Amino acid sequence: MSMNNGYLARAKQQIPDPQILSVVAAKRAKQLALGARPMVKCDSENYLDWALLEIAEGLLSYEFGTPGDAGSATPTLGAENDAPESAE
Repeated sequence: MSMNNGYLARAKQQIPDPQILSVVAAKRAKQLALGARPMVKCDSENYLDWALLEIAEGLLSYEFGTPGDAGSATPTLGAENDAPESAE
């Protein structure tokens, strides 16, 4: 099973840094493999293709944490899919 180069090229337009792109795509592919619901329809059975397509469509973003932070460079869903914040 190989990665779709078309999805990769499109994802590079959203996240041009190859190191950041690989981390975000790998983390999202792992989420999908563990049962997360995909946000796009994809003909491929490869979780990495799904992750790259989600990135290409602008559905994923990332944040940098402080060094040693477990959430460093963790992909997050786009704002339209975020859960509402609780009021305290």
